[in-house]
Amino acid sequence: MTRRIDPGLIPLRPNLDFEHTFWQQGITLVAGIDEAGRGALAGPVAAASVILPPREEILPILSGVLDSKQLTPSVREGLRRLIESNSRTWGVGFASQTEIDQTGIVNATRLAIQRALDKMDLDPQHLLIDYLVLPDNPIPQTRLTKGDARSLSIAAASILAKTHRDALMISLADEYPAYNFKANKGYGTAQHREMIQTKGPCHLHRMTFAPIREIGKSS
Repeated sequence: MTRRIDPGLIPLRPNLDFEHTFWQQGITLVAGIDEAGRGALAGPVAAASVILPPREEILPILSGVLDSKQLTPSVREGLRRLIESNSRTWGVGFASQTEIDQTGIVNATRLAIQRALDKMDLDPQHLLIDYLVLPDNPIPQTRLTKGDARSLSIAAASILAKTHRDALMISLADEYPAYNFKANKGYGTAQHREMIQTKGPCHLHRMTFAPIREIGKSS
């Protein structure tokens, strides 16, 4: 079930309100976390973690940062470089389509998140996570519905997760030319579904996802 939130609680742009709460307590290593590719039919799920410097100046520097879904690919790419160069530390992790099929998308997403955290140069003191929680991670956590619209750290993580996953899918496109991964990034567009129906799934497809299972039943 999707957790609902009062629209009045969502600011016009992601801000630092949640981060400030912890900074004022001396908790300065606050990691924003988000994922990308959770609903795709092919390829890995990606997650990113970002720790911003506890300074007011970071807000105008990253003023263009929004939920990645609201941005064009070229804008996202420019913001990716800006985020990476202005963060205290950041990390990106992946969980493969095989791991998704073996453990389920929620557990695979948590695995990608943990891998992103492991890539960072600093250990966070608190996690701001978009929607999910990490039950096996002892670091204190705050679960935020619509976190990528409310927290600048989470919005920054959403951009890193999206851009790094897109780059990976583009790099794999030539190995699997029938599916046009360069354009659809593994998501279930009409053309992508048609090609799966025609050619059958490939190694990158998530065999446990309903659209792939249904195609297998009908073939």
